Amino acid sequence: MGSLFSKQVERRKNIKAEKKTLCDLNENCGETYPGSDYRPADRKNWMAGLGVDKVHINKIVWPGTHDSATNKIGIPFITRPFAQCQSLSVYQQLVKGTRVLDIRVNENRRVCHGILTTYGIDVVIGDIKKFLSETQSEVIILEIRTEFGHQDPPEFEKYIEEQLGEYLIHQDEHVFGKTIAELLPKRIICVWKPNKSPRPQSGSPFWNAGHLKDNWIDTDLPSTKFDSNLKHLSEQAPASSRKFFYRVENTVTPQPDNPIVCVKPVTNRIHGYARLFIAQCFTKGCADRLQIFSTDFIDEDFVDACVGLTQARVEGAC
Repeated sequence: MGSLFSKQVERRKNIKAEKKTLCDLNENCGETYPGSDYRPADRKNWMAGLGVDKVHINKIVWPGTHDSATNKIGIPFITRPFAQCQSLSVYQQLVKGTRVLDIRVNENRRVCHGILTTYGIDVVIGDIKKFLSETQSEVIILEIRTEFGHQDPPEFEKYIEEQLGEYLIHQDEHVFGKTIAELLPKRIICVWKPNKSPRPQSGSPFWNAGHLKDNWIDTDLPSTKFDSNLKHLSEQAPASSRKFFYRVENTVTPQPDNPIVCVKPVTNRIHGYARLFIAQCFTKGCADRLQIFSTDFIDEDFVDACVGLTQARVEGAC
């Protein structure tokens, strides 16, 4: 018992020290970078606002959400705090400016996070369709994966194509160098990551796991995650030359051996340092590699941070 108590005391010290490390870095280095003062006039249509004939797919810094469809997961106040990573619906996230969705499904086409489930994928699709019907030029990356420990939903590709086929941008590596205007009226890059079903091939309406990569680490330590994100990002090729999307997640994950296992208080340890991360990318010389930047509990400032850097790239300011 004493050993367990000592371990918890040590963990709390480590978390406190790492939070201070990021706080001090923010205080000493700041959050300024090309485009950091830009605020889109209309977040719902921010891509259109930048000019669809000027915005190339590989110049966009895509604001994304982690575990996007968990706003109603589990039982409120009982199991929900352990799995909820977003408080907004998918539609509300898109209106706020989110352009990358991370959706996990089980064999019954229900959205899930681990063992907890929520509404069906049809709710997500309905939200996406509603948003697309209200906008003209916004492009979405829709990542759907079979959650770990579950079976692939039967005939899932057929179902998604029936629902979203008119919007799907077919798998083609030339897409990365094209402008939004050149892709319209197609508006969804759908990355399908099944557990056992065959991966989508070139020319398919779906993109495979090789087209959306990341280097996720399982930690609740904010400075450790921050530094890992910088390290792995610096090892990538510039976004302008890649033929896949690379994601950085500005999140930390509750650990089972820690007294605090609810998502929000844990992920808040790093949540406020998105702008610092982008600024540090410039300091470390890897800002040209940043592409998808995702978060828990997305807010307007996170979106603006990504859109601002996109605007600077489009205008040639970096």
